[in-house]
Amino acid sequence: MIEFFTSSDAIFALLTLTFLEIILGIDNIVFISIAANKLPEHQRKKATNIGLLLAMVQRVVLLFFVSFLIGLSKPFYVVDTDWLHLEISWQAIILFSGGLFLLYKSTSEIREKVETPLHDENQVKGKKIHSLKQAIIQILLIDFIFSIDSILTAVGMTNGLSGNHNYNLILMIIAVVISIGIMIGFANKIRDFIEEHPSIQLLALAFLILIGFMLITEAAHLSHTEFFGNSVGAIPKGYLYFAIAFSLFIEFLSFKVSKKPKK
Repeated sequence: MIEFFTSSDAIFALLTLTFLEIILGIDNIVFISIAANKLPEHQRKKATNIGLLLAMVQRVVLLFFVSFLIGLSKPFYVVDTDWLHLEISWQAIILFSGGLFLLYKSTSEIREKVETPLHDENQVKGKKIHSLKQAIIQILLIDFIFSIDSILTAVGMTNGLSGNHNYNLILMIIAVVISIGIMIGFANKIRDFIEEHPSIQLLALAFLILIGFMLITEAAHLSHTEFFGNSVGAIPKGYLYFAIAFSLFIEFLSFKVSKKPKK
């Protein structure tokens, strides 16, 4: 167990996943702030903190549920034709469905942020809130929607790291707890940073496209899929880590260049 959590793959996966969880949680922070700001001033901070803590518990519970389904790797139906071989399991179905969802969510989010960036915020602003209880319920509902892509991202980043599903689950829970803790402590500063550098959030959504595609290929690989005798292989996660690290490095250089005073 110690060897796994101190391995370079596990550490890099934890750092990358925590970063993505924070960036993907920016919209969540914005919507939670909108909901909390409808309350009297003395209740706003309380509603935000309680909402985020309950959101963390909600995500951990969902992680247990998804991890249980991922563990169901035994095929329950086999397709075997002249040109296609496929061993369908619940694990493959969850990974494949999650990959499709991430592709749809990331592309639609990118389109909305480019064309109608305030569409979702206006919808949340239109809902009336009269008490702390109503605010917390609305925060939980908002977080549930954003938890889906967050959890699927966690599954995509950790699936296959260890043969023991419990280790992967613990790694995902640690990342969720750290990211929520950082969001509670630095919510406003993180939101201001993203407002100044919106390319970071678009970059995170682009990473979701990569993770979604990786989940689809992983599902095909675990199903022992073969097209015309050619099997589908899994994409090494090192490629994904390199793409993320390289993109962040380029973005960092862009920040440095933009901060230099023009002559």
